[in-house]
Amino acid sequence: MTEIQAGLSCSEQNDPGQDGTGDQRAARAVMIVLRLFRALERVDSDLTPQQYRIMKLAGAGGERSARLAERLAVAKPTLTATADGLVAAGYARRDTEAGDRRVVRLCLTAAGHEALDRADAAYGRWLGHVLAETGEPHLVLHALDLLNQAMDDLRCSGSATAARRPAPADLA
Repeated sequence: MTEIQAGLSCSEQNDPGQDGTGDQRAARAVMIVLRLFRALERVDSDLTPQQYRIMKLAGAGGERSARLAERLAVAKPTLTATADGLVAAGYARRDTEAGDRRVVRLCLTAAGHEALDRADAAYGRWLGHVLAETGEPHLVLHALDLLNQAMDDLRCSGSATAARRPAPADLA
């Protein structure tokens, strides 16, 4: 039994949410997303999902801490605490901006890049196994890309009411 199958009982896997109302389907989708997150927490990558997310963004060339917090949708103190752990582990360093010492960028060290490469491989192997079980890995990845784009669009539009919008008609 896979990690994904283990989180739902057989009756839950065939619950009315699968073919039910938009609300039931949405609730089932939320449970699946949360289950995926919990499964990712158990992947032996030597990094927590939070550390991984921060390192992926910082690894792109250094990122201002305030911007990282915004992109990760976390409070600045949460980012600071996680970044402190990455710095203490030797995975990241804080660089001040020339001309404005108030601006701090989080940058990966060589050890941080190596840890990120190992985590990429571990998460990739795990996801590859799960995707193979679907029989349609390209469709699942495409759906995830669509969700990611929709979340980016909502964030960029500044839509504070996105979570309160009615479900799309195709969920009904």
